[in-house]
Amino acid sequence: MTARKIQLDVWSDYVCPFCYLELPVIRQLQTDLGDAVAVRWPAFELRPEPMPALEPAGDYLQSTWDRAVYPLADLRRMILRLPPLQPRSRMAFELAAFARDHGRFQAVHEALFAAFFEDGRDIGEESVLLDLGREQGLDPQALAEAIDTGRYLEEVFSDRQTAEQLNISAVPTLVVRRAGEPLEDGVQLHGAVDHPALRQAVERVLLRSGQVVRP
Repeated sequence: MTARKIQLDVWSDYVCPFCYLELPVIRQLQTDLGDAVAVRWPAFELRPEPMPALEPAGDYLQSTWDRAVYPLADLRRMILRLPPLQPRSRMAFELAAFARDHGRFQAVHEALFAAFFEDGRDIGEESVLLDLGREQGLDPQALAEAIDTGRYLEEVFSDRQTAEQLNISAVPTLVVRRAGEPLEDGVQLHGAVDHPALRQAVERVLLRSGQVVRP
């Protein structure tokens, strides 16, 4: 097995279309580097209460999707639809954390994005999240207990606090660093960057340490 040389942290939110649109870029990097890269997706709740949620039919979302989301989705060969609602995402992050503890993070992570941006499901509703968890092989009763007791809230809040310490204020934000290197020393990339930009950041991080990683 190849020793891990790169750690990639991707701050994201399940209600952010650009975070979903970054998935194929991350997959390509993992295909390129295999076990040399480890990827983590820390939580960054964009609009926690009492911050007002966006209006699904409002001009801001409509124009953003027409101007940026749909063109990028076409470019990356993904099908996204403007959801009919804008839920809070805190419980979705709790589901993701639960899934990580049970070896199902990646499947649940992608299912959350697809449920919201392809099927328009309300990922702010516990019943929907329990169904998603069940669909991905998780125990819905154990998941419900974890959500109802707030077992993973501290982890969700900690991810957001770390982001603030790093002056991260929008998602997706990618932090590329050598394995074992402090987050503060990582290279930050903002927005749904393309594969060449991400690969260039990886090479820059490796070059400054004298390391080389090949596909």
